[in-house]
Amino acid sequence: MKKVLVGAIIALASVLIYKSCTDDREQKSILEENSMLIQQELKNVSKLVVTEGHFAEVYNYKDSKELFGPLVTAHKKALVVVNADVSIAYDMSKINYEVDEENKMLKIIHIPEPEIKIHPDFEYYDVTADYLNPFNAGDYNTIKRNVNTSLMKKIEASSLRSNAENRLVSELSRILVLTNSMGWTLVYEGITVDTPEKLMDLNKSLVD
Repeated sequence: MKKVLVGAIIALASVLIYKSCTDDREQKSILEENSMLIQQELKNVSKLVVTEGHFAEVYNYKDSKELFGPLVTAHKKALVVVNADVSIAYDMSKINYEVDEENKMLKIIHIPEPEIKIHPDFEYYDVTADYLNPFNAGDYNTIKRNVNTSLMKKIEASSLRSNAENRLVSELSRILVLTNSMGWTLVYEGITVDTPEKLMDLNKSLVD
């Protein structure tokens, strides 16, 4: 009788140990699979999140050069019409993140700054210059530099940057939905994010 009882206990213990090992392997397999899914989704949104716009500007360029003191002055001027295509992009392939499988957390540590690219097309009208103060490469470089500075101010004052930020949040929301569906937690800049609205608010506070 004792032998039967001991045998039953050993058999039960073996079953429990086997089941425990099987459950651990299944749990580890699920964690690894979920981790791979999250990283794959991050790769899917690593494309540039781009917002594009168009700006036009009319720029008056004038320059005067004194010769032999204030008695003789040589002038030059130009009317420049600029049409510029502008793009704002987040290169999500540069996002810095950690996947914490043990605690089922995706930690977004850092998102790169937006890349602003300006592609201007210059058309010059009414270009006049005195013989002693001709147009040269320096003048054209100055015009381009001043126009780019002016366009950058217009971009900052427009809705282009906020539109790009909204696109960014839209892409990150896909990650939020995925992590929530798998019972994981999304953490952005050390703060737990559980709703798209909180993600939007957090992004605005970080930008401000």
